[in-house]
Amino acid sequence: MANPNRSETRKIVLFFLIAYGFTWVFWISEALAARGLLGSSILVDFLLSPQNPAAWGPFVSAILLTFWYQRGRGVLGLLKKGVDYKFAKKWWIPTILLCPIIIGGALGIAALAGESIPELYWIADPSLILVNFVVILFTGGPLQEEFGWRGYALPRLQGRFNALVSSIIIGFMWGLWHLPYFFIGTELTYAYGIIPQIITAILLSILLTWLFNNTGGSILVSLLFHNMFNLSNDMFPALQTQLGSPLFIAFFVTAAVIVVLIWGYKKMVRDAKKDE
Repeated sequence: MANPNRSETRKIVLFFLIAYGFTWVFWISEALAARGLLGSSILVDFLLSPQNPAAWGPFVSAILLTFWYQRGRGVLGLLKKGVDYKFAKKWWIPTILLCPIIIGGALGIAALAGESIPELYWIADPSLILVNFVVILFTGGPLQEEFGWRGYALPRLQGRFNALVSSIIIGFMWGLWHLPYFFIGTELTYAYGIIPQIITAILLSILLTWLFNNTGGSILVSLLFHNMFNLSNDMFPALQTQLGSPLFIAFFVTAAVIVVLIWGYKKMVRDAKKDE
């Protein structure tokens, strides 16, 4: 009889291999193209365009493996979790507001301390918030990544490890997955190096696991929280201030610690059988 643990481990390893392989082939090629090392061609133009599919690695991996092991019904079930809103309404509050409070708070304190802050584009035209919300959701990472990291990998990791360890593993792999983009990305986030990226990814993964587990595995919640993190960084550029940067990390560390202390490290869910 096949060992189910070994089978799940194989699926997890395959997921990371495919997600990394797909993404890194395109991102490494893009980095080479950006430096003129691939010459000039239609392929180079494609690699340097917004149509480069590199970020879809986690999504592609999740869909391929789900179809391989569970066929079309499994894929449909995975995709349905991306629109699963049937969870307690109270979880909408941290999903939507936690990141703006943390990142906006870090920027606000920096401003109160007398630092000069960048111009906030959305004050002149608040409608840009909604526009960027939609653009980031579909093109800025959440849709491309969350069906993989949370939808596919997290449940399987939690079948082997507790919620905290699973979050740390995904966070590390998620952060490291961005490595080739450090040779491409112009966002300020990529100016700080891979270690802060991994630390941030681990902290976010803890919060995402907490939300995922308390909403019955809703990928919709993961999509929206990830989106609000990216949007909040866009709206409140705390990382562009001297005080805002350490506060950014400190506040996310505090949020992750509170979650683990109150909800427990085993499941991050408070119920009758509270984690010991």
